[in-house]
Amino acid sequence: MKDMRAQLEKLRTDAAECALIRDLASDPKKRKLFTRLADHLSVLAAEVEHAIAEGMKRSDG
Repeated sequence: MKDMRAQLEKLRTDAAECALIRDLASDPKKRKLFTRLADHLSVLAAEVEHAIAEGMKRSDG
């Protein structure tokens, strides 16, 4: 579970960094790319968060 939480934090950090790069980019293609990356990493983070929650439910039940 500890590894999953560490991965979750890394995904969140990476998504935030991509969003920052997107906001600083002047090239529209780079902005689009980093928007997609930030969105994708956010979805992955949400899935890991869901998996952690499900794992906690199973261990409690």
